Amino acid sequence: MNYIKGIRLCGNYDQDYYPFNISAIRYLSTVGNLPLEKPVTFFVGENGTGKSTLIEAIAVAMGFNGEGGSRDFFFSTQDTHSELYNYLTISKSVSPKDGFFLRAESFYNTASFLEENSNMLRYGGVSFHNQSHGESFLALAMNRFEGNGLYILDEPESALSPQRLMSLLVVIDELVKNNSQFIIATHSPILMAYPNSDILEFSEKGIHKVDYRETEHYKITKQFIDNPDRMVKYLLNDWHFDRLFNECNAGRNCVALYQIV
Repeated sequence: MNYIKGIRLCGNYDQDYYPFNISAIRYLSTVGNLPLEKPVTFFVGENGTGKSTLIEAIAVAMGFNGEGGSRDFFFSTQDTHSELYNYLTISKSVSPKDGFFLRAESFYNTASFLEENSNMLRYGGVSFHNQSHGESFLALAMNRFEGNGLYILDEPESALSPQRLMSLLVVIDELVKNNSQFIIATHSPILMAYPNSDILEFSEKGIHKVDYRETEHYKITKQFIDNPDRMVKYLLNDWHFDRLFNECNAGRNCVALYQIV
């Protein structure tokens, strides 16, 4: 089930200013419609390419709290989301019965709001603050996500171990079977491996659909795992901090591991 079928960027805005000066956001203005065709869509790409900026704007445009939560969350510790949501037109089908915007970076604020304002039995019955970040994050997904819903996740891997990421894959699959849609910004090759999904790669060239094994995340992670000693030697002996600093500031891949032969 796809509750969001596509995204358009509309209206009058200045492309010289953030967030409209991000290449991926500019690309939206040229393609007309960015279709979301699968029940699970991943936004992937380097840091700073606009994944979280767009996913946050989609969530806010759909009525979710900018810091995370459902559509009846009204807390705000700091109003930091961009104005991009004002310029998005969301193509919808039917309205979801459930929904949640879950972002790792502000999960502490979301968890605190829930503990003060909700029945914790709905979230597993254990205080989020008495669990680790990863345990509480997964507990929320397992207990609060009810199905027939739209679930927007921003970099969930930052809270979860590899084993817990695999558990999250199982949760996602059960919810997809129960008429749910996921939009996930991630750097995790484990999550990206979910079948029957689309991977949209954000870069200076815009936003393009890619195969799983063609993502930089998969290629670099595989290359590192296949030969960690060689990779570490390359990084520590052949790279210098000044080069790394210049590459990152130039917006290029900070460590081009895939170039090693």
